[in-house]
Amino acid sequence: MKKLFNNSLILKIIPLILSLSLVFCGTLALGQPLKIEINKGIIEPLPLALPSFVAENNLSEIGENLTSVIIDDLYGTGLFKIIEDHTQAYEITNFNGPIRFGDWKTINSQALLVGSVSSNGTTNITVKFRLFDVFSETQIGNGLKFSGPKKGWRRIAHKIADEVYSRLTGEQKYFDSRVAFVAHQGPKNNLKKRLVLMDYDGANQVFLTNEEDFLVLAPRFSPNGNKLLFTSYESGSPQIYLLDIRSRTKIILQENPGEMSFSSSFSPNGEDIVFSLSAGSNTDIYKLNIASNSRSRLTSSVAIDTAPSFSPDGRKVVFESDRSGTQQLYIMPSSGGNAKRISFGKGSYGTPFWAPTGNLIAFTKQNEGVFHIGIMNSEGLEETLLTTSFLDEGPTWSPNGRVIMFTRETSGSGGSSTLYSVDITGQNLKPVRANSSDPSWSKLLN
Repeated sequence: MKKLFNNSLILKIIPLILSLSLVFCGTLALGQPLKIEINKGIIEPLPLALPSFVAENNLSEIGENLTSVIIDDLYGTGLFKIIEDHTQAYEITNFNGPIRFGDWKTINSQALLVGSVSSNGTTNITVKFRLFDVFSETQIGNGLKFSGPKKGWRRIAHKIADEVYSRLTGEQKYFDSRVAFVAHQGPKNNLKKRLVLMDYDGANQVFLTNEEDFLVLAPRFSPNGNKLLFTSYESGSPQIYLLDIRSRTKIILQENPGEMSFSSSFSPNGEDIVFSLSAGSNTDIYKLNIASNSRSRLTSSVAIDTAPSFSPDGRKVVFESDRSGTQQLYIMPSSGGNAKRISFGKGSYGTPFWAPTGNLIAFTKQNEGVFHIGIMNSEGLEETLLTTSFLDEGPTWSPNGRVIMFTRETSGSGGSSTLYSVDITGQNLKPVRANSSDPSWSKLLN
């Protein structure tokens, strides 16, 4: 089994003081900052020139790989038009050399990313970059350099893309993150499911459970990204397990005769979890303190209460319930108590997931035989449906609350499940990984 990238080998980020460095963003000729406004549904992509990184010490392959991943990250947002087709005259051959802004203006570039990669002969590399406003002929922010192992070049690329994205949009980063999910193997009538970890873009896949292991479902990251909750049928009925990602050790969280537990989620501090527990004819929401292994009941009704998710401040829990006769969304205090219904549109609502920004809740909606991934605020207002399909379900949020990943299943006996992502405008829908389901997006890596 492949060894996970060691997070102790955190990439070193060092300010790069250059003659052209500016602390503040450059400005356009009209005096306005070069910045993408992304609060509207329709966005004109920003033309960004990204020539291949200058490679020293026979590192041309790594330089090309770095450039390719950065392009994929930025282009995949739908916010950037990447200008790659440069003539030789426009290529960067000296990282520290002067920038011929006029050349880049002629190909209609508004921003320019310049980078280099070098090595001191060891297993480590150093990657530097500078970002420029072409129109104002100024540098946007300080240049930076990243040092780390050669095998960690992909993480360095994600970190650079994060910096570019953040500087040009004003939003928080999200590329340097991971996704846990369930991989599907075999025919639909004999499907095997394994727990897998990958980079947000589908690279560096690592299997966390074996093929011969029991059915696994619904992974959920801990706040620090070191542990996963998931549901397994190892005991014969669904039970919640806690997996240490680094050691691959797992423990079952409470197992009592006649009880089934599922649909778990961590609290923001990582000390508690909320989950559904079915005993007899009741399915209710419970909270469990991991250290003491003590639990408290948060709901008590004849309805089916499930799929709980904490608010980012830990004060509230959103969940789904059929207590009104149809499946709807409710919010209650994290200590339990009165639950307030927030979904009132046509159809049924389920699998709510609170955004890390705290302002939105993602959900699955079914109406007239069609499924949607949607968002609303915590008051149940401003409902927006982002997707429409035969079966879309199980949303999870990117670290910055800009993108949602979910499962899309096709119809028929030969149908399959694929991970998709969509941004909160609904304008940038794309597949991520085939034969997969149940995504859980981590926070930004350290």
